[in-house]
Amino acid sequence: MSVQEYLDKHALSRKIEDAVNAAVRAKTPDPVLFISNHMKKSVPSMITKVKARQILDSRGIPTVEVDLYTNKGMFRASAPSGASSGMYEAIELRDGDKGTYLGNGVSRAVRNVNEKISEALIGMDPTLQSQIDQAMIDLDRTEKKESQLVFTRPLLHFSNLFLPLRESAFWEFFFQGELGANAILAVSMAACKAGAAEKEVPLYKHIAVLSGNTNLSLPIPAFTLLSGGKYAGNFLPVKQIMILPIGARQFEEALQMGSETYHHLKAVISKKYGTDGCSVGEDGGFAPSITSIREGLDLVKEAIGRTGYSEKLKIAIDVDATEFCIGTKYDLDFKSPNNSGQNFKSGEDMINIYKDLCADYPIVSIEDPFDKEDWEHAKHFSNLGICQVVGDDLLMSNTKRIERAVQESACNALLLKVSAIDS
Repeated sequence: MSVQEYLDKHALSRKIEDAVNAAVRAKTPDPVLFISNHMKKSVPSMITKVKARQILDSRGIPTVEVDLYTNKGMFRASAPSGASSGMYEAIELRDGDKGTYLGNGVSRAVRNVNEKISEALIGMDPTLQSQIDQAMIDLDRTEKKESQLVFTRPLLHFSNLFLPLRESAFWEFFFQGELGANAILAVSMAACKAGAAEKEVPLYKHIAVLSGNTNLSLPIPAFTLLSGGKYAGNFLPVKQIMILPIGARQFEEALQMGSETYHHLKAVISKKYGTDGCSVGEDGGFAPSITSIREGLDLVKEAIGRTGYSEKLKIAIDVDATEFCIGTKYDLDFKSPNNSGQNFKSGEDMINIYKDLCADYPIVSIEDPFDKEDWEHAKHFSNLGICQVVGDDLLMSNTKRIERAVQESACNALLLKVSAIDS
């Protein structure tokens, strides 16, 4: 499109005249700034440039970062990257060159953004999120387009959102094909930020409109205090023990409560295990030499008691039971070098363990309490209504598995990462 064609299409001569007249009427002390702002609001925004690069994520692993430009500014987003992926989840596009970042480089995905996606999106309206996502889907020629979930809600109330969006572009852009899930996701997130800016609303409100969700509430942050499972060198079988500041009135207060509890826990661990016990796992939680879930919960409970927030803090556990499930049994000693196999538990045993833990500690949420294919015990435990039961490995951000979980009440909440990659 030539400059003259652009001027004619958007009637810029008339809009400039309107802006000048508005500045005169407003008697503004800075007419140039006033006219500039007036023009920004009157001229429809469009994507003018998309530029990607390789960066390192919090684990030091390459991922894709995108700068998306409109005539309203520049908007940046990077694709989150998980430590592992499930068989039903989207897969990121990696270079595979073992001599560079151990095969984890994303130069191919970056090139796809800069050479293919950019060309397809220039000129598009950033507020039309589904059209942007669909344009990227159309660029990819793969037949493997596993739909993935974009927006989160408690699972038992999820069907109202799930059904109308199921066939939309939002459900389809997380897949590995020619372009890469990481390339598409980073661009989509940057476009979403640009769309919110164009509408002059906070990002969360823009996403709420896109998802058709008008019942908004501020999420409660979860703070990882203890790390275990395969993410730490201790013998704690579960992946994480977290706290939830459910009594906080605003996010700032919740953040303060989480930070203070973390540091109180450090003091508790240091006193009991020495400074060596204050080393941290891959996900940032402390990893003292503890051997059981109760030992870890006792430490967290003591730390909570020191904060003065006992009535406002609750505990959550990410069990990650798939990691220590062998056949139909659960090996709670799977990290012990002297494992004798005597601590194998059945699904029924695990249910009783969780029931006892919830009775003895202020636990309100348990994630992945059973193996990813152990639907029967997950359904049984969820139906007890003892606590929130979160599906992560059970669901894998896969629409068919989410549908099944809704129908069978196998859990009552889901864990969703926008990358659709498990961590």
